[in-house]
Amino acid sequence: MTYEHRVKTSEVPTQILPPRRISAGVPVVIGTAPVEDLADKPVNEPRVIYSYSEFVATFGWSDDWDKYTLCEFAYSHFALFGVAPIVCINVYDPASHQSGDPAAGDPTQVVSADIIGGIDADTGARTGLELVADVFPRYRLVPGQIVAPKWSEDPSVAIVMEAKAERINGLFNAMAVIDIPDGTVTRYTDVPAYKEANNLTGKRMIDCWGKPYMGDMVFHGSTMLAGRICLTDADHDDVPYVSPSNKRIKATGAKVNGRDLYLGLEEAEYLNGQGVVLFFNFDGGWKAWGNRTAAYPSVTDPKDAFIPIRRFFNWHGNTFILTYWQLLDNPLNRRQIETIMDSEQIRLNGFTSREYILGGRIAFLEDENPTTDLMDGISRFHTYMTPPSPNRVIENILEYDATYVSALFGG
Repeated sequence: MTYEHRVKTSEVPTQILPPRRISAGVPVVIGTAPVEDLADKPVNEPRVIYSYSEFVATFGWSDDWDKYTLCEFAYSHFALFGVAPIVCINVYDPASHQSGDPAAGDPTQVVSADIIGGIDADTGARTGLELVADVFPRYRLVPGQIVAPKWSEDPSVAIVMEAKAERINGLFNAMAVIDIPDGTVTRYTDVPAYKEANNLTGKRMIDCWGKPYMGDMVFHGSTMLAGRICLTDADHDDVPYVSPSNKRIKATGAKVNGRDLYLGLEEAEYLNGQGVVLFFNFDGGWKAWGNRTAAYPSVTDPKDAFIPIRRFFNWHGNTFILTYWQLLDNPLNRRQIETIMDSEQIRLNGFTSREYILGGRIAFLEDENPTTDLMDGISRFHTYMTPPSPNRVIENILEYDATYVSALFGG
C-alpha cells in the first residue's frame, strides 16, 4: 500500500434498493392490421405503440374490425380509455395471405394457426403468440395482459394464450383475457358448460362473455375489459390491487349474438359464480361485472380465484425479479441477504401503509435453505402478503328493536 496523506472518500453499494417500476397491465395484442399499403409492413414483429396516431402510422387503419382486429383494440384503448402503451403483433402478411389475386392480400385467409404461431426450425424466427417472448428483450416492457380479440373465441387459441402468459422468458407472469363466443353460446345458462368443455379454466385466464358496443361500433369483451383493467390500474398508482368489476366501461350497451343483452342481477351473479366476467347495466351505467378468474369455482384459493389478487401476485413477482436481477451473481453472504430482506420489507411496509395489502413480511428461513443449496449458490426468500379481497357482498342486518317504543312516552 502506498503512503497517503490526504482527505478522501470511497463508496459501498446502497443497502436499500428501490424497486424497478413496471406497468402492471401492459397489453400484448395479437391480431390483424391493414398493412397492405404501407412501405414498412410490420408482420410478426412486436411494435410498442403509445398513441392512436402512432398506431395508424405503424399499422394503417380500417373500420372493418372483423378483418382487422388490432384496429378495434387500438380505438378502444387510445380513443376511449386513453391509456398506453400497448404492444401489437400483426400476423397478417399480404404476401402470403392471398385469395386468387397475387397482387393483393386477403386478411380473411388468416387462420387461428397464424395467431398461435410457432418457431421456424431453420431460422429460429418466432411468429404469432410465440412473439410474446420477444417483448421484454426488445422493449423492456413486461407483458401484463395477452389479448387476441375475435381470435380468442377459438379455444385452441385461448389455451395457448394462457400458456404463454405463464413464465414469459422463463420468469414473468401475465393474464390471458379471452372471449367466449357469443355467436355460438347465445344463452347465459350455456356459458359454464362451454367453459368447462373447452378447458377455459386457468388461473391466469379471464373469461369474458358478451360484446359491448357504442353506437355502431361493437367491441369484443376482451378488448373492453383490457382497457378497463389498464384504466383501473392507472387510477390507483399503477398498482393492480383493485378489481375492474363495477367500474364503468366505454359503452352504451352490450350484445350477445347481435341482440341486446339485459341480464338481471341473479343471472349476472350466476355467471360471476361460474368464473365469467360480463358487461352489466344495473346502477351507474354499463360496467364490467365479475371478480373471478376462469379457475373459479373449481379453484377457491384467493390468490388464484380473484382477478386483482392474482394480478397483484403476478406484478409483485415480476417486480421482485427485475429489482434484484442486479444482485444476481454477487457473493451469497449476509450483506446480500440483508439487502434483499431490508429492501423488500420497506416495500411491503409501504404497501401496507397505503392499504394496497393488509400486511406483509419477508423471511429467509433455514428449513427452506438447506446447506447444500447455499453451497451451490441458491438462496430462497419467503414473502407473506395479503392483498385485500374484493368486497363482493355488503350486507346490513336489519332488526326491529322494540325497546325504542318507549320513546313514545318522552324523556
